Amino acid sequence: MNEKIVAWGYILAWRVLRALPEAFAYSLFDRGAHWLVRRDGKSVQRLRKNLMNVKPEYSKSQMENLVANAMSSYMRYWCDTFRFPNWDRNRINSTVTVTRENLLLDGIKSGRGVIVSLPHAGNWDHAGAYFCLKGIHLVTVAERLKPERLFLEFLSYRQAMGMEVLALDSRSITTLAQRLREGHLVALVADRDLSKSGIAVQFFGKPSRMPAGPAVLALKTGAVFLTAFVNYTKSGIHITFDELILPQDGSQEEKVSYLVQQSADNFERGIAQHPEDWHMLQRIWIDEDFEERP
Repeated sequence: MNEKIVAWGYILAWRVLRALPEAFAYSLFDRGAHWLVRRDGKSVQRLRKNLMNVKPEYSKSQMENLVANAMSSYMRYWCDTFRFPNWDRNRINSTVTVTRENLLLDGIKSGRGVIVSLPHAGNWDHAGAYFCLKGIHLVTVAERLKPERLFLEFLSYRQAMGMEVLALDSRSITTLAQRLREGHLVALVADRDLSKSGIAVQFFGKPSRMPAGPAVLALKTGAVFLTAFVNYTKSGIHITFDELILPQDGSQEEKVSYLVQQSADNFERGIAQHPEDWHMLQRIWIDEDFEERP
């Protein structure tokens, strides 16, 4: 019953929030962010703990300001999500700036295919829609949510932007590899995998694990491998691309580990510059109270 209530809450938000005046809608979500910080629930506590690892030098007041700004950014993402179906082509394009956009565009022109690995930061759907409008075939994956109606709603939301969305399962990696060989763009959010299959990395000087998938795909297909960091600006988003050079020496395991660590280093750089836009409200470090999944 809880899952159904949450699902209908999301579906209702997609309908109702699009009809509200824009300034009022964003103000409402910002007030909600401040209320959540005052309530200090488990998600806010986890966000604070994560940000303390990012900015250990911050005083208590600086950290509380950062947490408040981070929750406002997180709620801005959700308000964007619920209102995005109202955005036209000009709104999407005119609110995006990009550093080293040529890395992605040249990669697509080369026919090799491009894989982009990115963290939970800014509004990655906005970034995806921007490149779809350039005529690029973008493929991503989505975890199958419960209930099914909610999963289908998110699926429809991203498909309406022009994305091809695959359900995350054992077959998705094969399809992603095929799309890369066809010269398309694959974008995967990849800053967290605490399962035993996650690749060990050092992240802000502490042990963590991140998914192997993007690195495995790049090595398997020879696609151009980029990381991206998306941060909010006053009017929209900024995307920063960096290229990872595929290693030639070492075992497959060593190559994957190298690429995942390089990705983590790039994520770290972006997060350090824009910590308020990193929407990580879950555990990401293997710290003192971490428990291995059975």
